[in-house]
Amino acid sequence: MRFVVQEHHATHLHWDFRLEMDGVLKSWAIPKVPSTKIGIKRLAVPVEDHPLDYISFEGVIPEGEYGAGTVKIWDSGTYELESRTPSKIVFRLLGKKMRGRYVLIQTKWGKGVNWLLFQTKE
Repeated sequence: MRFVVQEHHATHLHWDFRLEMDGVLKSWAIPKVPSTKIGIKRLAVPVEDHPLDYISFEGVIPEGEYGAGTVKIWDSGTYELESRTPSKIVFRLLGKKMRGRYVLIQTKWGKGVNWLLFQTKE
């Protein structure tokens, strides 16, 4: 399965983390650059699923449209799913920058339900 991280210069700079899953790209917006070091947690706010063909999108989303701004691929590759529950996804990323075992875990703090993304030891 594939993944992509898109650097998105919209109203606020963020990174869109997307995993190919269930026939779509499951997606989270990450306000700070995703970590490539073990144990550094990043907030991951769930956003709407995207179609699979969006995995290679780079370009400019025009003003007035949702997500207006410049999008470029920051990292991409494949991943191996280790486990998945409704509140935790464990996977191994095989990207150019993000390599190794990562976890997305659901949290309930702040405004509603969010997730944390972080790399763990193998």
